[in-house]
Amino acid sequence: MKIYLVGGAVRDQLLGLPVKERDWVVIGETPESMVKQGFRPVGKDFPVFLHPQSQEEYALARTERKTAPGYKGFIVHASPDVSLEQDLIRRDLTINAMAMTPQGQLIDPYGGQNDLEKRIFRHISPAFAEDPVRILRIARFAARYAHLGFTLAEETLALMRSMVTAGEVDYLVPERVWAELVKALSEKSPTAFFYVLKECAALAKIFPEIDCLFGVPQPEKHHPEIDTGIHALLCLEQAALLSPNPEVRFAALVHDLGKGVSPKQYWPHHHGHETQGLPILERMCTRLRVPNSFKALALQVMRYHTHCHRAFELRASTLTDMLAALGVYKPTHKLSEFLLACEADARGRTGFENIPYPQAERISGAAKAAASIDTSPVLNSELKGAQIGEAIRRLRIQAVSEFIKGNCSANAEG
Repeated sequence: MKIYLVGGAVRDQLLGLPVKERDWVVIGETPESMVKQGFRPVGKDFPVFLHPQSQEEYALARTERKTAPGYKGFIVHASPDVSLEQDLIRRDLTINAMAMTPQGQLIDPYGGQNDLEKRIFRHISPAFAEDPVRILRIARFAARYAHLGFTLAEETLALMRSMVTAGEVDYLVPERVWAELVKALSEKSPTAFFYVLKECAALAKIFPEIDCLFGVPQPEKHHPEIDTGIHALLCLEQAALLSPNPEVRFAALVHDLGKGVSPKQYWPHHHGHETQGLPILERMCTRLRVPNSFKALALQVMRYHTHCHRAFELRASTLTDMLAALGVYKPTHKLSEFLLACEADARGRTGFENIPYPQAERISGAAKAAASIDTSPVLNSELKGAQIGEAIRRLRIQAVSEFIKGNCSANAEG
């Protein structure tokens, strides 16, 4: 059996990065011979097998032929006469089309090592244009490797633009778009994902809600970067610095979608954008099959981020009601994630990247005070139904009010 380590494992090994998973390609075998040797078949669309000991994936060398639009319109041919070079050329990028023998000898028929050293993403053949998922994958690779200085080859960018013009991205299914997005959000430089998509004109097709933010102005006093699209990506950049949690990063990215529909006659102001964006975000989450945990936090951040920024101006009653809307009186809540996304918004402005965000401490303290009240006198009283909820609310407002007064006194003394 001739086996070769292929794809990402070879690429990351040459970059000196940790190899998370290893994929192998097998030359000269058949599905029957693989099963006889103890391999377990798992591939649905083409012959892939799990090694009996390591459980790593071994795929038979194969070729592909485009038969219909989209990323599923392929006929796969796997047989013992398919060569390693034929298998490698069907891959997306030169840096992903290298192989290595078990002894460590590199096989690089398409110049992947040279592009790796030059930090270039370059497509390996015109067949790249046959699979629209590759646009998302390139963007995700940018999110992963931007910090190493990787750039997109001009001819690859031109090919991606032609794919968008030809309508290939229209065949992307929501589940695949979300899968690539959530991976990109978890990478070191998630903003690079969106910049690549914008550069090849795919952002307008795949994430129109984000694309339409570009060119929408904001007041220069508060937003020196002015452009709302740039602000959204600056927020994502700050969220990536503050938290590894993709839910926080997604919430920071989409919190200002409402500004994309503000009437032009009121620009650069966006009064009511917090509520105007809610139905847009709902539709976006429905279209992309966004998990509820991502959606719930994003809706909270969109609705209440300006409240959060004005934490020191809010009345005790307003602050108490906001905390109730955020669910902080329930056993489980995401207040800390909410505050991180709001902090990312505050810092996601040119020149404001390092400002302190004392609002987070203020709201956390108020939440602790409101949640620590003793509700037993109310629950054991003669009150009924809605009266109970209102009485508990008043106790919480009182607790928050006392916390605010104590906080102000401490600050004055300090």
